Amino acid sequence: MLVSDFHFDLPDELIARYPKPERTASRLLQLNGENGEIFHRTFSDVLELINEGDLLVFNNTRVIPARMYGRKASGGKIEVLVERVLSETTFLAHVRSSKAPKTGAELILGEDKLGEGNGVRVNMLGRQDALFELEIADKSTALLEVLQKIGHMPLPPYIDRPDEEADQERYQTVYNKVPGAVAAPTAGLHFDNELLAKLKAKGVNFAFVTLHVGAGTFQPVRVDKIEDHHMHAEYVEVPQDVVDAILATKAAGKRVIAVGTTSVRSIESAALAAEEKGSAQIIEPFFADTSIFIYPGKKFRVIDCLITNFHLPESTLIMLVSAFAGYEHTMNAYKSAVENRYRFFSYGDSMFISKKS
Repeated sequence: MLVSDFHFDLPDELIARYPKPERTASRLLQLNGENGEIFHRTFSDVLELINEGDLLVFNNTRVIPARMYGRKASGGKIEVLVERVLSETTFLAHVRSSKAPKTGAELILGEDKLGEGNGVRVNMLGRQDALFELEIADKSTALLEVLQKIGHMPLPPYIDRPDEEADQERYQTVYNKVPGAVAAPTAGLHFDNELLAKLKAKGVNFAFVTLHVGAGTFQPVRVDKIEDHHMHAEYVEVPQDVVDAILATKAAGKRVIAVGTTSVRSIESAALAAEEKGSAQIIEPFFADTSIFIYPGKKFRVIDCLITNFHLPESTLIMLVSAFAGYEHTMNAYKSAVENRYRFFSYGDSMFISKKS
């Protein structure tokens, strides 16, 4: 298939720049992957759509304030976006500047928050492809501490506004736990504590994986044929308790429901690794990088249903959804969402999708 097969026209006014005041107040498009049938609901209706004994798999990553502004020691302005934490003081980052800093260059970050002359000094150690390896000059200062002082929430480029104080928690799930993501697992933004409590009381089970979403999730696909695209790598943790919960759910004839494409990629990566090992089980614990790329023609080994937001045209995420629900059903659902004025992307509305056979 071609990347252009996944294009759709989206009016700019349907891109959600701000979240709704209440998390569960967003709209929910229900898509049946078997026949393409569509229902228009509100997100709180998931309480009716998820059954006792079903397993919800959440991604418990926490978004870090990963964007920093500053200058080179020579004076040129720069913007740094953390992609991955390597150690307490070293990290890989995207750097935007008029000229790329060279190895050994010193960067001064955070003067917009700390005041001129009080910035944090960072050294450029080298390059890893398009990323820059940077190190905080003061080895006694941890990166996460620095980000809390001078970092900005890394809102996606399509939100197209400066981050605000409210984004510090609104661009997080209520169940976030493990810092490290530079983009939110946005399907989870629709759950509040009250809805989680109601699901729990109904007998729905929860499991938590960790995938630290990288900025690469927003990178455009730069090839014509989707098979030629190489996914960026992200670190995944699927612990034993999640494996046990999945196996018990399947044994009971209940459904495994992924909250977000990151949960899909986590679980299906662990299942693929188990299959490649020749394991007798459909899934085993997994602690490694994944660059799994799921597009039409790829199979799903574990996930039965998917809760997800609406994704960018021609993105790897709409390709994943198309693999799950079927290409024609997915593109028809997106057309219906546009016609019905759904809100799109990170702070937008959502879908509940059952898998095609």
